[in-house]
Amino acid sequence: MNGSEIQIKNVNMIYKGKRGEDIVALNDVNLDIREGEFISLLGPSGCGKTTLLRIIADLLRPTTGSVTINGQSPKDIRLQRKYGIVFQNPVLYDWRTVRRNICLPMEIMKIPRKERTARIDKTLDLVGLKDFGYEYPFELSGGMQQRIGIARALALDPEILLMDEPFSALDEFTREKLNEDLLKIWRKTKKTIIFVTHNIPESVFLSDRVVVLSPHPGRVSAVVDIDLPRPRESSLREMPEFYEYVAKIRKSFEGV
Repeated sequence: MNGSEIQIKNVNMIYKGKRGEDIVALNDVNLDIREGEFISLLGPSGCGKTTLLRIIADLLRPTTGSVTINGQSPKDIRLQRKYGIVFQNPVLYDWRTVRRNICLPMEIMKIPRKERTARIDKTLDLVGLKDFGYEYPFELSGGMQQRIGIARALALDPEILLMDEPFSALDEFTREKLNEDLLKIWRKTKKTIIFVTHNIPESVFLSDRVVVLSPHPGRVSAVVDIDLPRPRESSLREMPEFYEYVAKIRKSFEGV
C-alpha cells in the first residue's frame, strides 16, 4: 500500500484535574505514519507520548480530533486484532511457562491449538528464546522477560506494533542489545512500529523518523528524519553523524 497508514489529525486530549481544572495532555497533534515505518515518539515525562500511543491503540479516546488507520477507526483495527502492544512491564505470569505466557492471548481468542503451537515456535525463534520455552519467567533475566512480551505481541501477527518504553527499566548493555535485536525483527516482519521512549540516542538508533513531543501542553515540536544507513549495528553509535542527530533532536525540544 502506498501513502499513509496512520493519520493523526488535530488530536487534543484534555483531562479533568482534582480541582475540576482542565489539564491539556495533547494539543493539536498532527502526524502521518507510513506503512512499515519505524517511528519513535520521544519526549520527557508528562509530554503525552504514552497518551498518544494509547489513543492510536483505542485504549483512550481523544477529546477532539481523529485517528484513522487505512481509513478505519482505531476501534475497527483493534477489533480486527491488527495491533500488538508491548508495555514497559511485560506482565508475565510466573506460574505459566514462557510458551504458555505467549499462548495466553491466543487461548482467549480461541485460536486452534495446532496454529498456536506453530506461532509460538516461530516467535520464540524470532526473539531468540527457542531454547527457553519451558522455563518460567522468574528464572530469566529482565531482558529475556521483555523478549517474552515482544513474542507474545508478535504471535498475534499484528500489522502495527505499539511499544511503550519497553526497555527503559533495563541496564544500558541489555538495552542496546535489544535495540539491535528489535531492528532485526522489524526487518524480518516488516511491521509498522511506533516506539515510545525518553532516550534520545535510542530513538536515533532505531527510527526512520523521530517525533519530538514537548510538554505543557503536549505538542509536536519537531519531526526529524533519520538518514542513517541500514541495517544498523552498534558501531553506528560511534559515528559523527549519529551524534549530530542526537544534538539536533536535543535542541528541538520546546518549553522543557
